[in-house]
Formats: sequence, C-alpha cells, structure tokens
Amino acid sequence: MRLPRALAEAAVAAWEREENDAPGEETPERYALRDGAAELALIGLAITERGRWEGEEAAVDLDLAWAVAAVRAAQ
Repeated sequence: MRLPRALAEAAVAAWEREENDAPGEETPERYALRDGAAELALIGLAITERGRWEGEEAAVDLDLAWAVAAVRAAQ
C-alpha cells in the first residue's frame, strides 16, 4: 500500500507516542477515537518495521485488515 507522506508520518508519530495519563471515562465517542488511533499506530509500526519512503509516499505491505484501517485513517 502507498500512503501520502503526511499520513505516513502521522502514523509513525502515533506509534512512537507515549501516553502517561490515565484514561478518562470511556464513552462511545472516546472508544471510537481510541480505536482509530490504535489502528493508525499499528500502521505506523508497519511503516517503521518494513516500510520504505519513495518520494512523497511511504510504501508498505499490509494485510487486508490493515489496508482497510489505512483507508479509514485517510478519511
């Protein structure tokens, strides 16, 4: 899969992010936001481990489920 540089860099930053705060109240909206952030971070992991930069894009092999997550993250 190819991702625009801005999205790929955001994914890598999400993977490298450290959270030291305790989670707040779990609302449906917060759950959905946290779920999306986790998907983005996993894409960042894949880019970090086996991705390659090609100009203004990152290329990385993703299985189908991760590819769907990448499409959602881009929206």
